[in-house]
Parts: sequence; C-alpha cells; structure tokens
Amino acid sequence: QVQLMESGGGLVQAGGSLRLSCAASGTIFTINAMGWYRQAPGKQRELVAAITSGSSTSYADFVKGRFTISRDNVKNTVYLQMNSLSPEDTYVYSCNANVVPKWNTRISVDYWGQGTQVTVSS
Repeated sequence: QVQLMESGGGLVQAGGSLRLSCAASGTIFTINAMGWYRQAPGKQRELVAAITSGSSTSYADFVKGRFTISRDNVKNTVYLQMNSLSPEDTYVYSCNANVVPKWNTRISVDYWGQGTQVTVSS
C-alpha cells in the first residue's frame, strides 16, 4: 500500500506563515501528481494547489500570490508554503497523490492523507 504522512499544520496569527509537508511511501513506481485540498464540515472538498511530476502547477484563485506548492521527486514529498494567512484559510488540509503502484504499473490510484488542521486567528 501507499501512505501519505502530513505535517506542518497548526495555529498561527493572521498574516503569518506555515509550511505543510506530505511524504508518500510504500509500493510506489512513480507519482503522476500531488496536491493539497481543503474541506469544511458539510462542504465539498476543493483543490488548493497541485503539482505534476513535470512541475506544472495549478492554484485556486483564493491562494494565488500567497501559497506556493513544490515537490521533491527523490523524497516523494510535496510542500505547501502558506504566506499571508487569513482566518478564511482555516480548514483541514488533505494531501493527495496520484500514484502508479509497483504492483501494477498500468494503472494509477488516488491516495489521501489523514488531513492536517490549519487554524488562523484574527
């Protein structure tokens, strides 16, 4: 199986910064893309930022200019640098990885982390 281990969430004041990390491990042949999503209770999960193996990035409009996604392909790790944080950024953030597994290299599988809480105070 594949595990996604998230870290870096916490409590910060408005205007502060956090860096989220997500490391993938397990029976991985390659990772096509990794990303961060957010979800509030009773709401649909939505994309925050994503990055492909070729380092193409996409961002939600509400984080453009404030957040930066990057990855280390050797470590199978994705990072989300979160700057100029606002209380409106208070969510559980979940890591996603689209993985080609070693046990079947003709498919890809989406894996999700357990989520890490980001809370921004006024």
